[in-house]
Amino acid sequence: MIKERVEGFADEKFARVRGVFEENLASGADLGASFCATIGGETVVDLWGGWADEAKGRPWEKDTIVNVYSTTKTMTALCALMLADRGELDFTAPVARYWPEFAANGKEGVTVAHLMSHASGLSGWKEPLRAADLYDWEKATRLLAEQAPFWPPGTASGYHALTQGYLVGEVVRRISGRSLGTFFREEIAEPLGLDFHIGLPASEDHRVADLIPPPPGDPLSAPAPSDLMVNMMTNPGIDVLATRTRAWRAAEIPAAGGTGNARSVAGAHVILANGGLAKGRRLMSEAGARKALERQVDGVDQILGARIPYGLGFGLADGPIAFPNPNTIFWGGYGGSVIVIDYDARATYAYVMNRMGVTTIGDARGMALLHAMWAAQAA
Repeated sequence: MIKERVEGFADEKFARVRGVFEENLASGADLGASFCATIGGETVVDLWGGWADEAKGRPWEKDTIVNVYSTTKTMTALCALMLADRGELDFTAPVARYWPEFAANGKEGVTVAHLMSHASGLSGWKEPLRAADLYDWEKATRLLAEQAPFWPPGTASGYHALTQGYLVGEVVRRISGRSLGTFFREEIAEPLGLDFHIGLPASEDHRVADLIPPPPGDPLSAPAPSDLMVNMMTNPGIDVLATRTRAWRAAEIPAAGGTGNARSVAGAHVILANGGLAKGRRLMSEAGARKALERQVDGVDQILGARIPYGLGFGLADGPIAFPNPNTIFWGGYGGSVIVIDYDARATYAYVMNRMGVTTIGDARGMALLHAMWAAQAA
C-alpha cells in the first residue's frame, strides 16, 4: 500500500490511532479525512491527510473543511441545549408556545423534545418539494407548520433526516430572533474559534473538499421500503454533487448542510463532554450539558429500521453501537462522518471524510479510529 501524507499529531499514547488513520488512507478506504479527539477539554489527537478532490490535485490541508451531512444535527441540538440552559427554552413545552402557527393540523401537543428526538411525526414533507426548496427557509418551515404528523407524536421515532433542522432551527429563531446558523456562529463558533459553518460564506469555498458520492446501494434499502422511508428519501431527493454548489453551501440547512472539519466538530462538543466548559469559558452549566442524556424515546426507528434510543438531539449509548461508557451520546452523517461525546471520560471523538460510504450514521473507518482510542485509554 502507498503511504499517503498524514499531518497533525497524536499523543504518544495514541500512536495506534495515527496508524489506523494512515491505513484508512493507504488502503483507499479514505481519500481525504480528518480525525480529532479531546479529553478533559484538551486535544490529544488532531490528524488530517489525503486529498480534497478525486483527481488528487488538492491536498487535504489543516484548514480543509467538508460537508458533514447529519453530523450537523448535533450542532443544531447544541444551540437548543444552550437556550434551554439559559431558561429560554423548555423542552417539555409545546412547540406552539414559541411558534404559534405550528399548532395546525393536530400538532398542538407536539413538544420541543419530540422534535429533538425524531418523534414529532414530521419525518418529511407531505407537499411535493423540489431540491431548491431546501434553500427557502420560509417555505420549508411553513409547510411543516401546516401539515399533519405522519404518526401520533411521541409514540415512536422516525428519523427526521432533513426536517429536524428546520423544526428545531425555527424554534431557535423564534426565541432568539436569529437564524440557527447565526446563533451557532455568534454563540458557539466564534467564542471558541471553531471552523464550522451552517451557511458557508463564499470566501471559504476554496477550502471545501469535494464529497465523493457513495457506491451504488442505498443505506436504507429494504425489500419493501415503507411509505415513510420513500417520502424521506425522495421528497426531495438528495444529490451529493449539490454540496459542491454555492447555493447549497450558502443555505442554512441545519440537519445536513454544515461544513467543517474534525477539529471543529470535536471542539464544539467539548461544551457537553467537559461539563459546560470549553477553552476556559463556561458556556453552559454542568446540568445543562448533561441534559442531552435524558432518554426521550426508544424502540425501532421507523425509518432507520434499527433500535435507536434517543436523548435530546443525540443517540444514546445502549443502541446499535457498543460504547465503553454508559453516559455516551453520538450521531453521524450520511457517508460516514461521526461525533461521539463520552461524559464519563470527558472526551469527544470526531471523524469527517470526503469519500462517502453506504451508511447513514458512521461506518467501519470511523469505528476503527474509535476502537483504537478506546483501546489506548483502557491500556
